[in-house]
This record gives sequence, C-alpha cells and structure tokens, in this order.
Amino acid sequence: MVEFDTRIQFLKGVGETRAKQLNKLGIYSIGALLRYYPKRYEDWNTVTEIRDVKLNETTCIKATVAERVSEVRVKSGKLLTKTTISDMSGFMPIVFFNNRYVKNTLKENEEYLFFGKVTLDAYKNKTMLSPRFEIAGEKQRLRPIYRASGNLTSKNIEKLVETALKEIKGNVEEVLPQSLISKYKLMSLEDAIRNIHFPQSEELLRQAKRRLIFEELLILQLGLLSKKSFTDKRETIPFKIDKSEEFYNKLPFVPTNAQKKAVSEAIADLMSEKPMNRLVQGDVGSGKTAVAAAIIYTAVKNGFQAAFMAPTEVLASQHFKTLKSFFGEEIKTELLTGSLSAKNKREIKQRIELGECQVVVGTHAMIQSDVIFNSLGLVITDEQHRFGVAQRTALSQKGENTNVLVMSATPIPRTLAMVIYGDLDVSVLDELPKGRLPIKTYRVNSAYHERLYDFLRKTIDKGQQAYIVCPLVEESESDLIPATEYYDYLKTNQFSDYTLGLLHGQMKPKEKDEVMARFYSGEINLLISTVVIEVGVDVPNATVMVIENAERFGLSQLHQLRGRIGRGKEQSTCVLLSDAQNEEAMNRFQVLCDTNDGFVIAQKDLELRGPGDFFGSRQHGLPDMHIANLMTDTRILYEAQKTAKEICDDDTTLSKDENKTLKKEVERLFANVSLT
Repeated sequence: MVEFDTRIQFLKGVGETRAKQLNKLGIYSIGALLRYYPKRYEDWNTVTEIRDVKLNETTCIKATVAERVSEVRVKSGKLLTKTTISDMSGFMPIVFFNNRYVKNTLKENEEYLFFGKVTLDAYKNKTMLSPRFEIAGEKQRLRPIYRASGNLTSKNIEKLVETALKEIKGNVEEVLPQSLISKYKLMSLEDAIRNIHFPQSEELLRQAKRRLIFEELLILQLGLLSKKSFTDKRETIPFKIDKSEEFYNKLPFVPTNAQKKAVSEAIADLMSEKPMNRLVQGDVGSGKTAVAAAIIYTAVKNGFQAAFMAPTEVLASQHFKTLKSFFGEEIKTELLTGSLSAKNKREIKQRIELGECQVVVGTHAMIQSDVIFNSLGLVITDEQHRFGVAQRTALSQKGENTNVLVMSATPIPRTLAMVIYGDLDVSVLDELPKGRLPIKTYRVNSAYHERLYDFLRKTIDKGQQAYIVCPLVEESESDLIPATEYYDYLKTNQFSDYTLGLLHGQMKPKEKDEVMARFYSGEINLLISTVVIEVGVDVPNATVMVIENAERFGLSQLHQLRGRIGRGKEQSTCVLLSDAQNEEAMNRFQVLCDTNDGFVIAQKDLELRGPGDFFGSRQHGLPDMHIANLMTDTRILYEAQKTAKEICDDDTTLSKDENKTLKKEVERLFANVSLT
C-alpha cells in the first residue's frame, strides 16, 4: 500500500525516465504528485449543440462521426485529416493537422465528445481545428489541465494522478484536527484531493479548493507565528524616555503626520518589555531615513548603541551623510564598509567595542564576528528584502534581545505584507513631504532618441542633471545596448560638450562612491548607469531619467528607478524607452504613466507577476504556495490567521496529539526556509 511519503518511482506506471521528468516539476513522492494541483479545468460537462456554438469560443460538443475520416497531404507537406460530425441540430466539419492517429481512432457512426475552439474555415463555415476528443459516455466531467514540461504532458500527469488515487484510497492521513473540520464545515483531505483533481461537480470543486486553501494558509501562518512567538517570549530592557520631539526641533523641516505616527509606534514598542520587531514601509521619497533618525536619536539618549545596515556601500554612505547632517557632533556616528582600509576598520571596531561610537552605519561588513558592540539596543536594516534571513539575524544577535526595525521603499499590498511580514508589526508611510511634484512619465520608442538627446541637453543647460539607465553593463549575446558602450557613444557623439559619468555594479566600491560624489556635487551633468542606482541615491538636482529597454525591468523596479528623480522642487520627467509591443510590457508602462502611487503600483505588480515572483520568495523566508492565491483568498487568509493564533495560544509548540499532523505539515512546507 502506498503512502504520501512513498517515492514517486514506486508508483505503478512510473519508470526511471518518467520519475526524472516528474522530479523536474518538483514531484518526488506520491504526496507531491497529489499536491500538484491542476492549473485550470476544461468543462466537458456542459455540452453545446452544433447550431448554438459561438465563434471563437472553446466549447464541448457531443456528436456522431457522420462520414468516413479522410486524409490529404497539402503542398506544404502537412497531413490534413478531415471528417464531419453531427448531432440532432446540425453538421460541422472538423480538421486535424499532422495527426496520423486520428484516422484509426475516430470511427464512423460512433458518438464522441469533441472539445475545442470554434472558428471559420475558408468557406465561412463554422469548424473545429484539432479538437481533443473521447468516446461519449455517462461520465462527462471537468477535466484537469496540469502545468506540463518537456515530454511529460498534462494527460500523462492526469493518468498518474488517477493511478495514485486508486492506490492510496483509504490511506490519506488527515492533516487538520476534526474540531476545525467541523467548525468550518470542511471536506476531508482525501475527498478534497479527489475533487481537486477529478471534480464531480462545480460545487464539489469549490468545496475542495476551500478546504485545501484553508489548510495551506493555516500551515503557512502557523510557521510564521512560530517565528513571532520566539520573538514575543524574549524580554528586553525598556527605554525610559521619548526624545522624538527633541529631535524634531532640530530638523530644518516639519515631519509629516505619517512620519510622526511611525516614530510614535516604534517608540511605544521600545518602551515596552518586549523587543521591537517592526517594519516601516513607504513609497520612494516618503521620508523613512528621518523616521529612522528619530528612533536612533531616542535609542542613543536612552544609553544604547544603534546599527543601521544598508545593502550597498553607495546607500550606506548616503545614510551616513544624512544622519551626520541630522546629529552633527552631538552623536558619534561611524561608517563601516568593506572598502575601508584595514587600519580604519580596526580603529572603528575598537571604538564600537568601547562604546565611543554610538551609531554605526554600514553594509554586511557589520555582521563580521570581530565587530563587537558595547551596548547594542537597536538594529535597523534598510531595503530589507535585499538581505537574506541569516544576515538580518546575525546583526540583531550582536546585542541581547535587540530591538529590530526594518525599512522598505518597496510598498507591499496589505494582503502580501500580512504573510511575508507575519512576524512583524507594520507602520506605513503613506504621505509624501509637502512641495513634492508628481513625476511626469511617458513611454516612447527608439525613433525618439534624437529628440530625447535634445531634451536632455536643454535640461542640462538649465543647470539640472539627468540619468540614463541601461539594463546591461557590458556586451552580451542580446541586442541590448550595454552601459559601457552607450557611455562611450554618448560621450563622443551626443554630449561631447558635457560631463558624463558611468556607474555600474562591476566597479569597485571606491570608484562608485567617487562617481556618485561627483554627480551629487553637480560636476557630472549626465549619469549613465545600470540598476545600481535603483535604491536610495538622492540627488535633488536630477530631474530627468531615461530608461533604455524599459521592458527588461519589472513594474516595481521601474518605480524604484523613477524614484531617484523628483527629489527637488523642479518638475521631473521619466521617459520609458522601449520598442516592445507585448501586452505585459504595455500594461506595465501604462500603470507607470497613470500613477506615482507606489502602493497602487505594487498591487498591480502583484497582479501581473503573482506573489511568488514579487520579491523572490526564498529571500523572504516565504515558502511556495501550491493552491492559495494571496490576491483573491483574503477572506480565507483572515480565517487561517485567526485559527493559527488560537492554536498557538493554546499549544505554542504544536505538541498536543491533535496538532501533531499540523506540526509535520509546517516542517514540510518550511523544509527549505529558515524559521529563525
């Protein structure tokens, strides 16, 4: 008798070759095959009469083969197989291309189900081209269609699932406690799996989906809550004083209400006995650094050190300069990055250990074992989705039960944030500082290059600066213009009277910093760059950005790039340059031209790409979902969250008998994901 854990090669009909094909789809066991759900269904239940079929619609017809099947080979060498089918309402020709099996399969005067798209033939008659068919019988159904690969077809997978269901009958271990099945009126796991693959009706399919989605989201939430429960059990030394107002009085501007709210939420955490574990997310330009500075200022005034980690040296340097401008000499702030000399690093590390340095800004260089803090009380990571789970954890462990603040300029739709940041409290900066003008965005094709160069020259002549962003650094097999080659061309041909700069990820950190310093000071008029400028570089005098081959960038990435301009008081313009005509690219461009709201853009990005690709699931410690859709299954997600919390409140370690199968599923789902 087979079980869920039985390896796939032991299933009847699976040999060594077929097992390898299944492995490529991530199917290594019987259970994985049964959890490989159909991506859609074909409705072979609803039969349409020939006279009622609609043009260009996919439909199912129950009809008899009215004449002998004939074959003819056309000039191109293609084999055409033809016949006519009929029902009580009329006749319809059907045609197959290069299918030598049809003649021996379709029998004259036999009744079949034909499933396909209805089109017009050369004589303006309705016809079906290469329909799928099977002998008609009482067993009409919703037919599963699976994501296939190579020589492994959807029909192959369908047959294997059918075999697996026969062999495992009565031996499917229930995952959910009976109390939950009764409370939410859910199908049993075995019935749900049978009906997700071979639904007997639309209603049974709906019930199967609801059961499996609830189970998957419940397991997900239990896994994330185990992270949160670990954090909630820790205790830390609470802060005694709130110094945020004192900090605000030192600023040359008035913080927004959203900034003040985020700071007060964080300081409320800091003044409790449990360590802060909070996310501040906001759109580009919403003022996250000022929020971080207010919280750092309060931490230092309470006698603690603070560490601020950024993903790149360019961004770390900018944060360092910004914090220095806020704090002056009142708070000792140091920059620790990999490009510093060994002597400088050694001296800074010594000052950190002695407590002489109160704030450390840096890259992952801060997580090295020889960086020892004297009294680390606050850790901040910026653009935190760019760090792995282990890097974030390593820095926070340099203090005892350290308070953690993570920041992201990539707005995340609330549904997804609930899952990705299930272990964090969330503050949202949904208000931009006063005086910010929305960036005007346009999409043009490569025929506009000369006009764009004129526009860039006029912009520079007005004393402003501009970016041109390229997707590649150097030449490759593609026809994209690489940044290095484009820089040489522009410098020689189009902008020989101007100062150009080149910035890309393959440059040494010191070289990148020098280029950015020259651009920031205004010495460089036009910066040709790759996506290295995507995050955080703030040059208020830069008002124009041209993005070459814009179709090569994701929606949120284009928005992040665009966020490098519009930082000053002048009107800014972003030009998306692309010859792409495909629907996906055009949809992305239209969204960017229509709105500057990062939360709207993030929602659209999630709709276009799906949650798995939104940032990269593994980077977030988020396992893959097989059936749940974080866009559409919101109501079930809330139910699952509520239930997971109730279970964890009663049994934190899932050690009770009724929760043992839940624990096993949590371990399976999070097998490749860190829960710490």
